[in-house]
Amino acid sequence: MKIITSTGKEDLAVIYIAETAGGNLIEFVESLQNPKPRSEKWILTVSTLYGCPVDCTICDAGPYYLGRISKEGIFWQINYMINKRYGDSIVPVKQLKVHFTRMGEPAFNMNVLEVIEEFDLYFKAPGFMPSISSIAPNGSDKFFEELLRIKRAKFNRGNFQLQFSIHTTDETKRDELIPVKKWTFEKMGKYGERFHKSGDRKITLSFAPSNEYPVVPEKLKDFFDPEHFLIKLTPLNITNSTIKNRLSSMINPLDRNEFLQLESDFRKLGYDVIVSIGDYEENKIGSTCGQNIVTQYKASEEVDGNMI
Repeated sequence: MKIITSTGKEDLAVIYIAETAGGNLIEFVESLQNPKPRSEKWILTVSTLYGCPVDCTICDAGPYYLGRISKEGIFWQINYMINKRYGDSIVPVKQLKVHFTRMGEPAFNMNVLEVIEEFDLYFKAPGFMPSISSIAPNGSDKFFEELLRIKRAKFNRGNFQLQFSIHTTDETKRDELIPVKKWTFEKMGKYGERFHKSGDRKITLSFAPSNEYPVVPEKLKDFFDPEHFLIKLTPLNITNSTIKNRLSSMINPLDRNEFLQLESDFRKLGYDVIVSIGDYEENKIGSTCGQNIVTQYKASEEVDGNMI
């Protein structure tokens, strides 16, 4: 695997595109959470699939899909970023957050779990915190049962983050937004009650609300106990897919006040709420969720007559 290009800002986020020996492209990201310095929090976001078969209406990672990335391929991405900054595989960062969410649904790739379990064999990183963000696809029970075993064995002090991408409280509309078979809210809720124990981080239910997909907080309460789950609200990123599908953000990303009513509605039901508004520059760089610069890179190669 080799790096073929990168883009971004060193003090905010850098996206890397790499090419495998077989010609497949992947991208991965390192970013900071300003104003925290890298020594406090450093975020690595890696790809787990070559593309993604799901083709969500808000995400550019689909619809092309060329298979799973090997354990070695996932470690290669992490190792490249760590060695670039530290060189000796010792990572003196208070919180090293590794998202397995750049390109691809992680629950489709059991290699993700091997990377999480073996991470400390390769890196000395006491601040390591794995982060899994999933749509909870059908057929992923084996993945989540193994994830539960690993979490209980190695990450039972609040140093693991599990997130379910929800986006709408209407399960029928969610099938339109995420067009594959998925766990029901009821099944996600029951798994979450097994996964979350005292001292753990609560499981995140993530919403990037759009005007086309309703969010009615009261509809969640029967399935997701606030004792085990919290809510994350973030603006809907502008992607090629949201433009093509004519989706519009319910919330202005430049005005936090627009979150207040929805945030208040969730809090009244007992949920903790995180309002996550990324840096506007990250959207321009293309490093935020759902964006995919590989497609832009491939398009530019076609224009130049050098199609990969």
